[in-house]
Amino acid sequence: MSQLLPQTSAHELPASAGTGAPAAEPSAATASTASTATATTTTTTALLNGSSADAYAELLHEVVDTLAERFRSVDAPSVGPDRHALERLVADVDLDGSGIGDRAALAEADALYARNAVWFHHPSYLAHLNCPVVLPAVAAEAMLAAVNTSVDTFDQSLVATHMEQRLVRWAAGLVGFESGDGVFTSGGTQSNLQALFLARERALRADLRERTDALPRLRVLTTAASHFSVARSAHLLGLAADAVIAVDSDADGRMDPADLRERLAALEAAGELPMAVAVTAGTTDRGIIDPLPAIAEACEEAGIWLHVDAAYGGGLLVSERRRHLLTGIERADSVTIDFHKTFFQPVSSSALLVRDPADLRTAAWHADYLNPAAEAASAEAEPNQVDKSLQTTRRFDALKLWTTLRSLGPARLGEMVDAVCDLALEVRALLLADRDFTVLGTSDLSTVLFRFQPEGVDDRTADGHVALIRRILFQSGRAMVARTTIDGTPWLKLTLLNPEATVTDVAAVLDLVRATGRGLLAGSRLAAEGSER
Repeated sequence: MSQLLPQTSAHELPASAGTGAPAAEPSAATASTASTATATTTTTTALLNGSSADAYAELLHEVVDTLAERFRSVDAPSVGPDRHALERLVADVDLDGSGIGDRAALAEADALYARNAVWFHHPSYLAHLNCPVVLPAVAAEAMLAAVNTSVDTFDQSLVATHMEQRLVRWAAGLVGFESGDGVFTSGGTQSNLQALFLARERALRADLRERTDALPRLRVLTTAASHFSVARSAHLLGLAADAVIAVDSDADGRMDPADLRERLAALEAAGELPMAVAVTAGTTDRGIIDPLPAIAEACEEAGIWLHVDAAYGGGLLVSERRRHLLTGIERADSVTIDFHKTFFQPVSSSALLVRDPADLRTAAWHADYLNPAAEAASAEAEPNQVDKSLQTTRRFDALKLWTTLRSLGPARLGEMVDAVCDLALEVRALLLADRDFTVLGTSDLSTVLFRFQPEGVDDRTADGHVALIRRILFQSGRAMVARTTIDGTPWLKLTLLNPEATVTDVAAVLDLVRATGRGLLAGSRLAAEGSER
């Protein structure tokens, strides 16, 4: 950032960091005094423009310096989520009073938000699919926010539209869509929704019945391990309550292609309309990739849309060592990729990619004030991305990935993906060798499912401890792990997305899990002894 903005002598914002109780924000009076005392640049406008450019540079540099100090000093994933204390801090802020000035407002935001944030870069954060972010993308975020481009129409974006289209073609090429297209989205949920919308429209066009008669007969086939957005999308698209059909999985959670074929045949015999098969390249819980080649073959034979949700596993596309795990993805009709997961981008950065660009036209809707239909049909039609997107106003999130590729190159990103996958293998081996823990299955990516269950601890007791261990660690702020349930059994989950985390870092969290579990066992014994007296 210092290369983008001029250095100033402006006073830094408060930069306290670390653990402890949630921090209160500065009072308006204190913040106002600080604002007056430290102002080195004056401006008569609250807007970012030529007259406020110097103030912008000063202010942003102060924010960057403050955050940099937090990154240097933070020593835990969070300060501990005292939810009621945080609610009080938020409620105490006066949103209707007079303004307190830029510096005071940002000092308040630092104390309220940054002080009490969850830090995904910390090696003890092992909970969800949140990644530390690469530096060039963070700098690009500041650039795109300041310029405030909207990539819905060409006349609002100019070169940004061409840059996004180039990135879409690049990503489609990685998948194997030689003439593919796509559009950036807010995340995997939106990408999955649009993919199933396109699949629905294709199925309805192909059916001879009236739309109202065909719609209740549409079916989506997936597994119980697919992302919840698949079922929710079916609901939002007006499908029947029983439209989502769960295909059987093997012991590791992969879709069973034989069962898929049987269910497709049964639907055809019953006069139902299978509109899409939604498979997963990286399930949220286990990081498992469905058998893409066999599923693609079944979909091609039945003439059914195949959607691959690679929101998590998309990073394997740039991995030299693991790209083969996605063999068959090129046979899909649509693919979801979340760059804000395994491409280490700031939220949000995702894309829906399609093999046939014509499929995207289904989403087009024209308005005379924005993208007139007559102009869109002309030889000189401007490349309006709104014709492909469910969104209208849309951020230029593609700039973050663009700068990342230009700065680091895709091979470096692939190495980072390999690092977290390798770490998962090491951690799993560590857990398998430890008699205090039980491990579930395997992973194609970077998740590990386990639980604290030493010899002699029955399943019911171990079941009850999973949520308690997760909650105790969460409330302490010292470490964060997730939990889930597989086939009725609860498990703790590690989601490893930090390429710089080490097996020693993770082992330290496992020691906290062990200590917490032993404490729960000791407490249960004491309670049992007390009840016997």
